[in-house]
Amino acid sequence: MIGPPGGGGGLELFMARGGRRRRPPSTVPDSGLTGPVDIPEPEPEAVPKDLKSRLNRMWVNVTGTVRGLPKVAKLTWQASPVLTIVITLVTLLSGLLPTATAYIAKLLIDSVVAAIQGHGTKSAIVGVALFQFGILVLTAVSQALTTYGQSLLQERMTLTIRHQVMDHASALHLSYFEGSASYDMLRQASQEAPTRPLSMMNSALGLIRTVITFGSMIALLVSISPLLALVALVAPIPAFISQSKYGARAFWLTLMMSPLKRRMDYLNSLVTTDTYAKETKLFGLGPYFVDRFQRLGQVFYDRQRTLTRKRSVSSTSWGLLSTAAGSAIALYIALEAVGGRLTLGDLALYTAAAASVQTSVQGLFTAFSGMYENNLYLDTLYRFLGTKPEIVAPSEPRPLPSTVEGHIRFEEVSFTYPGAADPALDGVSFEIRPGETVAVVGRNGAGKSTLFKLLCRLYDPTGGRILLDDVDIREYDPVELRRQISAMFQDYVTYQGTAAENIGLGDLTHLVDRERIETSAKRAGADERIERLPSGYDTPLGRWFDQGVSLSGGEWQKIALARAFLREAPILILDEPTSALDAQAEHDLFSRLRELSEGRTTLYISHRFSTVRQAERILLLEHGKVAEYGTHDELMAAEAGYAELFTLQAAAYLDEA
Repeated sequence: MIGPPGGGGGLELFMARGGRRRRPPSTVPDSGLTGPVDIPEPEPEAVPKDLKSRLNRMWVNVTGTVRGLPKVAKLTWQASPVLTIVITLVTLLSGLLPTATAYIAKLLIDSVVAAIQGHGTKSAIVGVALFQFGILVLTAVSQALTTYGQSLLQERMTLTIRHQVMDHASALHLSYFEGSASYDMLRQASQEAPTRPLSMMNSALGLIRTVITFGSMIALLVSISPLLALVALVAPIPAFISQSKYGARAFWLTLMMSPLKRRMDYLNSLVTTDTYAKETKLFGLGPYFVDRFQRLGQVFYDRQRTLTRKRSVSSTSWGLLSTAAGSAIALYIALEAVGGRLTLGDLALYTAAAASVQTSVQGLFTAFSGMYENNLYLDTLYRFLGTKPEIVAPSEPRPLPSTVEGHIRFEEVSFTYPGAADPALDGVSFEIRPGETVAVVGRNGAGKSTLFKLLCRLYDPTGGRILLDDVDIREYDPVELRRQISAMFQDYVTYQGTAAENIGLGDLTHLVDRERIETSAKRAGADERIERLPSGYDTPLGRWFDQGVSLSGGEWQKIALARAFLREAPILILDEPTSALDAQAEHDLFSRLRELSEGRTTLYISHRFSTVRQAERILLLEHGKVAEYGTHDELMAAEAGYAELFTLQAAAYLDEA
């Protein structure tokens, strides 16, 4: 079985492992605000349970986990080559220290016995004791270096993986973020995965260290009795099987509980952020959301408690077998010493060796079990990093002309959102001449915002094509194309930064260009409000950070407009640019829109026909199709859908008057 791109096949291996494995729920339709708080487990899939099938699945698990090691090593090396080398060398050295410690203890005891019996010297005892002290110091130093290196490497690893996750997320297509399964994967990749590579690397290094210790100790046991060595080898195996089994179940539980954790995170944000505070308090929702959070949390805790209890009982029960075997080996060695066949030093050495072999074998299995479990989590990271952006530049992108005219043409453009039954746009065709201002109108859900997303190439049409200056926009590099477009979307962002930063993010090349930022604020009508702020353009906006100032919805919208005006792009897109503005501010903006958009091809959405009529041409969408397209006078003369909507809205104003 082959894993996904970039991974060791952990998730697929996990799904193939045993009859109790289940596929994770692909979607969780309930929001968690009402209804059942639990997420039922899917039914187990039937898989063969004969010995051959079980051994085959175990082999697949082993090989898949081993295949994941090179990628983990690469991640740790990227985080810090120096720390990776230090930890590796210290780990290898520490594998010999238990054997050295046990052998020095034997020499010390034999020296003491010899001195008591009169054929030894105190100087020999002192020499061995000093040697023992050196070994203990070396052990302490190696442990300190390991702890130090692991602590620093973990921080570096977390930063490295979070950087990779953020960098990759920034390159992914918009539709990726519009599915719940994607959020689950992203949450796992950003929150669970950062600690896993080092943990898996530590398990792998621990495996090597344990092999070194095991090899030296088993040689000592074999010299007494090969049967004792075999018993010490076999006894820890059942405990390993138990650990591996429950490690896989722990991963499954985390995977299945991810939607529930997202619900809890969402409920927490409803109560703890200023975005929702007004409604939460007005409708008295706080106690209700807290109660739902507590109930969801209890479900999560109950599942964890059940698994932890079973895991502990199973591992303890099977661990007793190792304990019994260790006691029997110790008894055998003690009887050999009483019979005079071993010295007291040999008794101490072989007893320590027997215990160390059992510990080493158990350590080998535990380390591999940990590697297997960590690889399951890392598989999610690899699958996320292996997700390919759907909106990418062609292999040989057409260079944009030095001057983009802004001539836009839609030719039979259709688009259906992933998972939707009906198209959002269906056979849309129209043309916008360079420098023209076009208003897009229609009822809610008619496809207006979708049209803008396609023009920005946040999606690609499922049919037809969009041309910019007579070239299909898919022939351009999407990054270069978007640099020719400035936009304010309906769900604009309120950045938790200063007023100047909020505007400057519209064009990073002018992020600190104060003169240009102030000009853009003035064009959007935001300058007067900004100047009244405590520190003017340097005042933090929002309440997330110290000394932040809250703005009204209309004031935030003016900031977003200023951000759109900052970029001097040949195409300007405004999606409901005045939805939160007062009547005077809206009138002022649209009375100057032709001046503000001079030299640009401008498209805007508005539901207020008093402003729509000022556009040079008007596009009416109905059910994803072009219903009408023309000037205000032409559409009114047609006495069709646009005229009906305009008259209906005008009549409402006249009735109020």
